[in-house]
Amino acid sequence: MKRLSLNLVLGLVLVGAVVAAAGLSYVWLPNDPNRMDFSAQFAAPGGTYWLGTDHFGRDLLARLLVGARSTLFVSFVAVAIALGVGCCLGALAGWVGGWLDELIMRLVDVLYAFPAILMALLLAAVFQPGTLTAMAAIGLATAPVFARLMRASVLSLRHREYVDAGRALGASEPRLLVTHVLPGASSIVVQASLSLAIAVLAEAALSFLGLGTPPDVPSWGNMLREAQGFMALSPYPALVPGVAIVLTVLGWSVLGDGLRDRLDPTTRH
Repeated sequence: MKRLSLNLVLGLVLVGAVVAAAGLSYVWLPNDPNRMDFSAQFAAPGGTYWLGTDHFGRDLLARLLVGARSTLFVSFVAVAIALGVGCCLGALAGWVGGWLDELIMRLVDVLYAFPAILMALLLAAVFQPGTLTAMAAIGLATAPVFARLMRASVLSLRHREYVDAGRALGASEPRLLVTHVLPGASSIVVQASLSLAIAVLAEAALSFLGLGTPPDVPSWGNMLREAQGFMALSPYPALVPGVAIVLTVLGWSVLGDGLRDRLDPTTRH
């Protein structure tokens, strides 16, 4: 039996900590994350406020915990959009081939030219900035990676012996694709983990620019935006969400590396 790699264990620990923090925020918070205490502005960590306070005297720990669930919600939904759109397009292109393959991949190339921030600006101009805009922008900007991976996996698996055997036994083409080909695309699982790291960064960047989570909802990007003008007075309002973002991105990244080592047959020994 293959032992768990250090990357996989570290990734599970870091991601598990973020998920636990998000779950804890639903049942316990040290203080109201939006309650202002002007007598405790820029308080240092300790006492009533374990991680300190911001320029409004709001508890940074409470805002950090609530921000964890905002970040995870946006990231998971965005990657789910990318998975759904990208995998459907890639599987269809790789399985059918011909002119449809060419058409879909050119569409994917067009989407690939739009980074998440530019996509958010475009959607914000058409609709309005907000959480839904951020999720859609990140999802559509990430979808081309899944489309290319899925297409490559389908092309490499569609002529395998077990697929030809299923075809000879009378299985329909959609059934062959769903039951014989798609389960073999293990690289999608790895890419999903890596894309969650990208989504966390993109969500923080969009919120920092005012294109993501609304200002009245605690999120790590909003916390960074609000803290940028007060760095000389106290580093904690920027340091707390900044470290959280770094650890979350690191967790998803090393988890993806660990899953790749675990699922890639070329690394098994």
